[in-house]
Amino acid sequence: MSFAAGKWAKSTDLIDKIAIEQTVEDGKSWVVIDMEKIDTETLPVWNETDAEGLTADELATKVFRDADGRPIRVVRSSHFRWWSFLPAIMAVAMCLLTKEPMISLLAGVVSGGLLLGQYNIVDEVLMPSMASVSGAGILLLYLWLLGALMGIWSRNGAAEAFANWATRHFVRGPRSAKLVAWGLGVLFFQGGTISTVLVGTTVRPVADRQRISHEELSYIVDSTASPIAILLAFNAWPLYVQTLIFVPGVTFLATESDRLSFFFGSLPLSFYAWFAVLGTLLLSVEKAPFLGKRMRAAIERSRTTGQLDRPGSDPMLSTELQASQTPEGYVPSLLEFVLPLGMLTGIAVGTFWFSGSPQVRVAFAVAVVVAAITSLIRGMSLTDLMLGINNGLKGVVVASVILLLAVTLGSITRDTGAAYYLTSGLGDTVPYMLLPGLLFVLTVAIAFSTGTSWGTYAVAFPLAMPLAISVAASADLSNPQLFVAICFASVLNGSVMGDQCSPISDTTVLSSMTTGADLMDHVLTQMIPATAAAGIALVLWTALALTC
Repeated sequence: MSFAAGKWAKSTDLIDKIAIEQTVEDGKSWVVIDMEKIDTETLPVWNETDAEGLTADELATKVFRDADGRPIRVVRSSHFRWWSFLPAIMAVAMCLLTKEPMISLLAGVVSGGLLLGQYNIVDEVLMPSMASVSGAGILLLYLWLLGALMGIWSRNGAAEAFANWATRHFVRGPRSAKLVAWGLGVLFFQGGTISTVLVGTTVRPVADRQRISHEELSYIVDSTASPIAILLAFNAWPLYVQTLIFVPGVTFLATESDRLSFFFGSLPLSFYAWFAVLGTLLLSVEKAPFLGKRMRAAIERSRTTGQLDRPGSDPMLSTELQASQTPEGYVPSLLEFVLPLGMLTGIAVGTFWFSGSPQVRVAFAVAVVVAAITSLIRGMSLTDLMLGINNGLKGVVVASVILLLAVTLGSITRDTGAAYYLTSGLGDTVPYMLLPGLLFVLTVAIAFSTGTSWGTYAVAFPLAMPLAISVAASADLSNPQLFVAICFASVLNGSVMGDQCSPISDTTVLSSMTTGADLMDHVLTQMIPATAAAGIALVLWTALALTC
């Protein structure tokens, strides 16, 4: 089907002109491109022929003037209509039917390659993805560094020592163990991969001892990652998002400081994120009202039988890493857990505060070195240390392959133009009170299909913000800025929910990987509470829009 669609389905090309903020000094207009001030008068006037011979990426790096003299970037995209969703549909459907994420994701990758006319899947699809910076980063961080660190902790008993210490001082049962996980999720508010990896790796030994199912733990870890990142937004998210929401002529979005103020002023309207975080808190104290049969069955199973995973499941953490394998005569120490974790957290958070970008790979590399040196100093032989590292690498190799395939499929889905097809179908004739809900559903679909919230922002915000402003003007609303803020929040939250629930999202895979859960068990069990939070948010956005 994908081969036939690629052969006979005609792609639709789209050209979007995105305005760039300009400043006026001494009667001249300037734009800042790659840290360099450029006089707008020197920019070429956009002409359709300028796109000839350029790839979409090459065109997106150039800056032009429109007919009115305003600086713009030109984004060229294409889509195959509804066929654009075929790779994602293939992968998700096979995941649900077979419960085998690796073969399902690979099928989606093959489907996307055939649709795009890239028939040599190995050389034209897989190899470029693996050879890219992001692909190499996945292999370095989540295979070598994370695997090595978890292997060392399994060998020297550090994770077990931490579990013993936490049990003696803080944890008195499943509730307090889950509250520790929830609190760490809030504490590591940088969001995304760093939060899921740090929280999942830290709390799993404690949670396992308290018979907390891996479905519960993976949901808490996943749902206190990105939702917290947009609520406690003292991270890279506001700076990234503000670059996407500039609309010419709109005073409350005119400057960077205006847009940052708008971002933070809209956070109380992030209803999905608030209820997602509240839902995990209620689960932690075992008062959650919306869990679904699967999650309740997982809780009952783990408490009564001690089985942390569903019988017949395929946990993403191998048996090599699920128990300590301390050499005979070696005494584990809490220091062997706290010191590497402290270095990891300190470097990751510290580099973010000082440079604006967390150096996660550097942090993990230092943590691995510190963990290894600490174990050697305390008397572990080099042979035993390397055995632990080898077991760690073996323990995460399958999860790393799944993660790499998920990122590859997300890239393919973006190349097929699925997101642009959805957004191009939403016109300005939508009743204003329905627009926030439609934008939320739209961005959930895009993020679920592509496995990325930030990628969805890049597509949705430049289209949604002008649309919201236009609809507000057409409806002659008394409070148009509040309406735009509601639409902004719906896009911000819809992208997070779609990413959180997608089986091809890196954070979903990592939440399963670090907590030892089966990927599809995690996806299916968190779908009900996430949908409940989304339903409440939709009602509140619609009701609030009616007051504008």
